[in-house]
Amino acid sequence: MNRYPLKAGLHPRNRFRAGYDFAALIADSPPLADFVAPNAYGGTSIDYANPDAVKALNQALLSLGYGLSHWDIPAGYLCPPVPGRSDYLHYLADLLAPGDAATIPRGPSVRVLDIGTGANCIYPLIGAREYGWSFVGTEIDPVALRWAQKNVAANPTVADLIACRAQPSPSDSLRGVIQPGERFDLTMCNPPFHASAADAAAGTRRKQRNLGGPRTADPGLNFGGKAGELWCPGGELAFVRRMITQSTALPRNCRWFTTLVSKSAHLPLLAAALRAAQATDVRIIEMAQGQKKSRILAWTFLGVEERGGSAG
Repeated sequence: MNRYPLKAGLHPRNRFRAGYDFAALIADSPPLADFVAPNAYGGTSIDYANPDAVKALNQALLSLGYGLSHWDIPAGYLCPPVPGRSDYLHYLADLLAPGDAATIPRGPSVRVLDIGTGANCIYPLIGAREYGWSFVGTEIDPVALRWAQKNVAANPTVADLIACRAQPSPSDSLRGVIQPGERFDLTMCNPPFHASAADAAAGTRRKQRNLGGPRTADPGLNFGGKAGELWCPGGELAFVRRMITQSTALPRNCRWFTTLVSKSAHLPLLAAALRAAQATDVRIIEMAQGQKKSRILAWTFLGVEERGGSAG
């Protein structure tokens, strides 16, 4: 298993690596001004414990950074951090062109399956705009699916590159959505981390304390996320294990299967599952955003020539 070096910060191609230019963001998205104020470090920022502020910042980042000027989510649903989500896409681009950014494939011939795209549909929207890739986003929640479709339709520059599909089974990630003979270059997934609703609520309360926000009876009032976004039976480890098992039935349908893994302690167990599944190559790609650490787990059943990459 190859381990890439830990990055000190965001990916070099990340549009927000140098931080936020709030003046430019407000000039492009005036409603953001209501949430920006001086901070303790002599600069300006927002209150990250305020869900309205976080959503307004996301809307401004998507508009100024990617020209995605129409984006929204329903109350209570996950509001993802745009810079961190774009990093996943940049590292996947590197995976398709190891060691040579100049040869990163661009355009709609690169097909990506986003497992659990959410109401925000953030990965397809950014990936289609950044690299011109085509996406299929899957979702088990009918409300989230409708909002994902709404966000896609509201941005005509990428609407032709993104399709959204219902996943009929909550226990499936790949089964039921990949059509016969369909091929993808990549799958991507941000799996539910928690094993139960109670665990998810406790995690949200920890975030509230870390950000200095108020403790509320309903933690979702401060941080969005529904069942399926935040938790599932068995949590992250069980979800990714099921994904590995299902990938063995579709070994030639995808060049690289990938997923985020939040907890490093899960990696040895997942590596064992991939050895048992006889994956031909497994990669761990480390990511960092400030103090937050995460990693991408990627695997393939194809040989080097078949997947068009290096053994790196």
